[in-house]
Amino acid sequence: MFTILALMPIITVFLLLVVLRLPAKYAMAASYLVTALLAIFVWHAGGAQVAAATTNGVIVALTILFIVFSAILLLNTLKESGAMIAIRRGFMDITPDRRVQAIIVAWLFCSLVEGSSGYGTPSAVGAPLLLALGFPAMAAVMVVLIIQSTPVSFGAVGTPLLVGVWSGIDNKQDLADSIQPMTVADYLLQITANVGFFHAIIGVLIPLILSAFLTRFFGEKRSFIEGLKIWPFALFAGICFTLPYYLVAKFLGPEFPSLVGGFIGLIIVIPAAKRGFLMPKEIFDFGPRANWDKEWLGTLAREDFDDSVAPRFSVLRAFSPYAIVIGLLIITRVVAPLKAFLVGEHGTIVFSNLYGSSISSKIQLLYSPGTILIITSLLCMYLYRMDKGSVKRSWTSSAKTMVSAAPALLLSVPMVQVFINSGSSADVVTNLPAMPILLAESASAAFAHTWPLVSPWIGAMGAFIAGSNTISNMMFAYFQWSTAEQIGLGTDLAAQVIALQAIGGAAGNMISVHNVVAACAVVGLANKEGYVIRKTLVAMTYYVIQAGFLGMAVIFGGLIWWLLAIAWPICFLAVMSLTAKPVVADNKSIK
Repeated sequence: MFTILALMPIITVFLLLVVLRLPAKYAMAASYLVTALLAIFVWHAGGAQVAAATTNGVIVALTILFIVFSAILLLNTLKESGAMIAIRRGFMDITPDRRVQAIIVAWLFCSLVEGSSGYGTPSAVGAPLLLALGFPAMAAVMVVLIIQSTPVSFGAVGTPLLVGVWSGIDNKQDLADSIQPMTVADYLLQITANVGFFHAIIGVLIPLILSAFLTRFFGEKRSFIEGLKIWPFALFAGICFTLPYYLVAKFLGPEFPSLVGGFIGLIIVIPAAKRGFLMPKEIFDFGPRANWDKEWLGTLAREDFDDSVAPRFSVLRAFSPYAIVIGLLIITRVVAPLKAFLVGEHGTIVFSNLYGSSISSKIQLLYSPGTILIITSLLCMYLYRMDKGSVKRSWTSSAKTMVSAAPALLLSVPMVQVFINSGSSADVVTNLPAMPILLAESASAAFAHTWPLVSPWIGAMGAFIAGSNTISNMMFAYFQWSTAEQIGLGTDLAAQVIALQAIGGAAGNMISVHNVVAACAVVGLANKEGYVIRKTLVAMTYYVIQAGFLGMAVIFGGLIWWLLAIAWPICFLAVMSLTAKPVVADNKSIK
């Protein structure tokens, strides 16, 4: 009964947001109410605990809104200055093919951003860039969310493993005794190599999948096949990222796989694309804007580009703000003394033990990606010699967009925090663990003998709820290890199970509610979050199922599991290619 009740917040979100496609602000308001009532009256978490979790959620939401505002500000600054004309011309000079542009911007550039920053920054940077290149707002959001999978485990210079998994397995005496003579640090490196292996095998197909989704949902023909035709180039781009990514994870640790993979991928793939290497003969572009479904469009002002107009700036100068963003992100994350100052007492506002609970919150504005985006926008004023009118328009428009995104985030994040902090350990009658932990324990009891199939789903559930692979790993890494021990797996195989947790946690970012809300906000796509999740849910399902099959094959062996691991991606792509083209009436696509 408690398991079913613990599922109610997730079911509420799914029904209202994904099935009924209500705006997130309404779906999350209802879900918050359900979660809070369960926490108080069933889990006996107490009013102070719920109030503290809610307040913490509001604080987190405000920090996300700060990033949203900063990302839109950079986009508007580039538009008002005229630099976006040169950036668009630069991409068109590489190729006018929208599939290739999506792979370069989302798969490679955003993976580089993810490796340096994480915390939703790839969506904040990549989605507005694709929008400015001429992508429909919903298409821009979809492709940047689909890549929120493979690079995420090593995002923010390895934070999901260095902080997430480490916090979950450190200071656990039974684990420390079990892995001797290894230390916990050595064990983390073993887990890191496993994560790199699983992600590399699964993620190599992500460029092809995002290309197929792009043509299926946003092409004139509404066809998966149009996207799959680019398979030689897509696989090439996949390998150019995942091969160095895996080697760095295996031999150097968790800090730089996504960052190095994205950088090496860019320096190989962009010249190859300019030379037409493995490129299809047919160029894919979106149909006339007049035929676009109204659901694809955001509220940001439409930008029309006249390709006959010469850009005011060189491509290098126009693109320099993104180089500044990446450079500042890397410096502030890698240079230890600077990072210590930014996250220390001078750069952190702490709210300890809210309302007498164990919940604390903090704001780190100096360390926030939003601050870096604002600094870059201010530098652009001088770099591009913008007049006061242009600067005022960019700031005013950005503020309006942020305000429109605020209701959904200010409801979704508190709901998540109440869900995570719903434990009732102080109640001697029920003594229930928090709802996500209870769900994980119920799953382990039901699927013990096929646990590697289920393990990635637990990670995905954690990320879907919390919006963070790091928090998902914090919640479930030790639980995953304990379950592996209970079903008789040794130390090495238990490390594979923890890796599957991290894989699922990364994939769950594709459908995480407040990730989707934030990504939609930066392109002015508020109130259409359910439409996006319906698409990214399919990609996440591919990722998590493939992780489960690979996990069963690696952990338990057996020909059947290896055959399933090989057959699943083939079947997934085959079903897409064989899907009949839908009837399109009155220039309206199916949702």
